[in-house]
Amino acid sequence: MFHISNSVIGFLNVLTLLISFPIIGTGLWLRAHAASVCEKFLLWPIIIIGLFLMVVALLGLFGSCCNVSCFLWIYLSVMFLMIVGLFCFTIFAIVVTNKGIGEAVSGKGYKEYKLADYTIWLQNRVGDFQTWGRIKSCLVDAGVCGELQLLVFQQSDDFYMQGISSIQSGCCKPPSDCGYKQVNATYWTVSKSDNPNSNDIDCKTWSNEQNRLCFDCNSCKAGVLANIKMQWRKLAIFNIGLLVFLIVIYSIGCCAFRNSCKENKYLRYRGYN
Repeated sequence: MFHISNSVIGFLNVLTLLISFPIIGTGLWLRAHAASVCEKFLLWPIIIIGLFLMVVALLGLFGSCCNVSCFLWIYLSVMFLMIVGLFCFTIFAIVVTNKGIGEAVSGKGYKEYKLADYTIWLQNRVGDFQTWGRIKSCLVDAGVCGELQLLVFQQSDDFYMQGISSIQSGCCKPPSDCGYKQVNATYWTVSKSDNPNSNDIDCKTWSNEQNRLCFDCNSCKAGVLANIKMQWRKLAIFNIGLLVFLIVIYSIGCCAFRNSCKENKYLRYRGYN
């Protein structure tokens, strides 16, 4: 007796297994051709996700198609832990990204961000010296300010209308209230008669050296957090849809597990053990 639930679980796990192969292959290929250590490190989650999907799919496939109850039990246990973990992470992501919003600069085409506007947990993450050192290294390697350096502006106002990202706003230029004058996309000066705003430490931290700029500024950390907030909000929406899908799969898997137990009990009763 082979039930519909077993067939559905088998089909879905075959599909998951087929999907895991290109994920693993793509992650390995990108890692082999990565231009920096940071890029290689960031690709590990892709490979791990692919391997995890492959193992889970194999458990579900053997359990449903070969009627092995222990494999189905492990499969359902892993699925349950994944659902709980995904639910907790989604709630956590929504809570920690609840605060923080960019402030539009009058007459400019971008926003500026303040580190104090974000939750303490996020502030502590970028406030750690070693953690920020790795993030800063990745930003420099990625050349986030290089795109601005390639732009040629006839007037400084053109720069403000480019719609630069939160990271570029925080890391590639000094804050607007510092009083610096723009020479080009990443080079700013201040006259001897004007002193940078002493109330903002970022004004003192800014450097025209292209490997420093404002990468050590609080505004840069805030720009990174603004980008994380945007990405995590998108991820939370995706996770909600994924949770619904996983719960449906888990329910079908429970039916398949129950059918498998009944089938094994029936075979033992008939003396096929």
